[in-house]
Amino acid sequence: MTHHRTRIKICGITNIADAQAAVDNGADALGFIFVKDTPRFIDPDDAAAIMFNLPPMVSAIGVSRDLTLDEFCDLEQTCPAHSFQLHGKEPVSLVQQCGPGVIKAFKYEQVTIQSQLDRWSKVAEVDALLIDGSDGGEGKAFDWSQLAPLIENYTKRIIIAGGLDESNVTEVIKTLKPYAVDISSGVESEPGIKDHTKIAKLCAAVHAANS
Repeated sequence: MTHHRTRIKICGITNIADAQAAVDNGADALGFIFVKDTPRFIDPDDAAAIMFNLPPMVSAIGVSRDLTLDEFCDLEQTCPAHSFQLHGKEPVSLVQQCGPGVIKAFKYEQVTIQSQLDRWSKVAEVDALLIDGSDGGEGKAFDWSQLAPLIENYTKRIIIAGGLDESNVTEVIKTLKPYAVDISSGVESEPGIKDHTKIAKLCAAVHAANS
């Protein structure tokens, strides 16, 4: 699927100042991590307070991992994000129950990537696939050139994550033409704390690559 503009998601938002910096620099979406015992975890109530202060046209994405359906429904009720990103080993049946509008994330592995693409292409409740260089939050990139031919005519939106920052985001956009790029550690001073200068440079690089 060809898109004219690659969108920007800044993930791992933990406070209102970082959210504002991302918005001010043109981020299209902010990600909030609801996976406990991770460095970017935010309490759903705190995340909701930030979400309610976001301007129009900026999406809030809740990120969860391997929740039961009841746990997911409780989270959705506490924190009504625009979309939810499922970043675990969730089976197709659970993902369908969590839809519509799901972003399904998984780690890029050469031996499984084709089966992953095939599996989720058939799930109507999945709006986009997020392909990461790790199981999430580790800042590891992967070989984008190997993915390029597999998604050239793919029907669902593709989001790329893992090890992205201002130095390589242009390359991934030119190589894959993704629907969006997802950046967390690449715009941080430490896990969970964003560097506003890095956010500005990253967003500027994406906007330049889109022009």
